[in-house]
Amino acid sequence: MTDFIQIFIPLFFIVFFLTAFFGTSFIVSKKIGKNPNVLPKDDSAYGLIGKYFKLTLFLLFIYTVLFFFFPKEILENGNISFLDRSLLKYIGITFMILSLIWVLIAQFQMKNSWRIGIDEELKTELITNGLFSYSRNPVFFGMLISLIGLFLTLPTFISLSFFIVAGILIQIQIRLEEEFLLKQHGISYSEYKKNVRRLI
Repeated sequence: MTDFIQIFIPLFFIVFFLTAFFGTSFIVSKKIGKNPNVLPKDDSAYGLIGKYFKLTLFLLFIYTVLFFFFPKEILENGNISFLDRSLLKYIGITFMILSLIWVLIAQFQMKNSWRIGIDEELKTELITNGLFSYSRNPVFFGMLISLIGLFLTLPTFISLSFFIVAGILIQIQIRLEEEFLLKQHGISYSEYKKNVRRLI
């Protein structure tokens, strides 16, 4: 099992980043004529959240790549042994695969409204159908599920830390985005919030 997850985990996150972030961003940028990554680079509180979010994703990527080269060392240091079970690993792998499919479907349904951050220059369409009829933030929900899957597959204190830190940053980012969407779409978004949960 260890040999499989040694390959699966880094491969999964390479595919996740290439498709869900870089691939989707590239396609949308061609359609709208601008970079959909609109996270601010200033010293504001929102800019700080963006920096921490990028840093967390970067460290997550490095960690999964290191696991490919040093699986024994990572498993021996910080492993949560009582969760190191084959059944939980299979559940985790399933979560990870389903999360990627979920995220890609949500991004496809967003079409040109996909952004990484808050776009204050262009008014984006309010998407409420498809997965957005079940979750106001299906992409963030999928990301959290992928991190739960990582933790179940690789139960270490570091993978748990990634889930906790990313979870906090995502919750803050969601509230910032929802506050902006309420200003941008007004009553339409207000009604949408009443009928659809924040995550699921």
